[in-house]
Amino acid sequence: MSELGMNLTLKIWRQKDAKAKGKMETYKVTEISEHMSFLEMLDVLNEQLINTGQEPVAFDHDCREGICGMCSLYINGEAHGPDRGVTTCQLHMRMFYNNDTIYIEPFRAKAFPVVKDLIVDRSSFDRIQHAGGFISVNTSGNTQDANSLPIPKLDADKAFDAATCIGCGACVATCKNASAMLYVSAKVSQFALLPQGKIEAKDRVLNMVEQMDKEGFGNCTNTGACEVECPKGISLENIARMNSEYLKASLVREK
Repeated sequence: MSELGMNLTLKIWRQKDAKAKGKMETYKVTEISEHMSFLEMLDVLNEQLINTGQEPVAFDHDCREGICGMCSLYINGEAHGPDRGVTTCQLHMRMFYNNDTIYIEPFRAKAFPVVKDLIVDRSSFDRIQHAGGFISVNTSGNTQDANSLPIPKLDADKAFDAATCIGCGACVATCKNASAMLYVSAKVSQFALLPQGKIEAKDRVLNMVEQMDKEGFGNCTNTGACEVECPKGISLENIARMNSEYLKASLVREK
């Protein structure tokens, strides 16, 4: 590596829109600092493309702090790249070497159609959430103080861990079946573990799983790749919990 930084070859998926045929295009970037984030490196590339009259690469981003779940790149065959416990925006160029060739693609899944280049439509996750990922709350002025409901510390911790899911879709992108079970189970678990979520528990799990299937996600075959690639470390334990909740709800559902 030169004193000025790394020289890299980028193989990037370019696709005009959802109906167009895409292909990998090759670009060169130079003097990339190891302290840059991966998205900052793409910013450098786009500035270079704009200055030479070329179309910049479209990619999703927002907070750039690993919170929003917007960034969704498949880097060298791994969702969010070679680091662990981070999103694409938290990935730094020190994970790469001078003269590396880096392959950058969008998340691949039938339920995540490409919008343009590296941007995919993940509104399927929103529709799953709308199907049951909520609780009904009395807002009449007679609301119950949350602190009046004792919750075991272990349950509260597990609910909080499940709620850290940011809906980035890495679990889907890395799964050979493009399954959304880890995402859906996290959303089910964060309510199933708490008393506030018990009232609508049966309808919630049935409706969310039904919507997941409608969106075209694949089935879970317990390979565990989703947990490995998840930037928030969502546990497979949530899938087991959701399966249990689903079985119980199916046995008592109204015909």
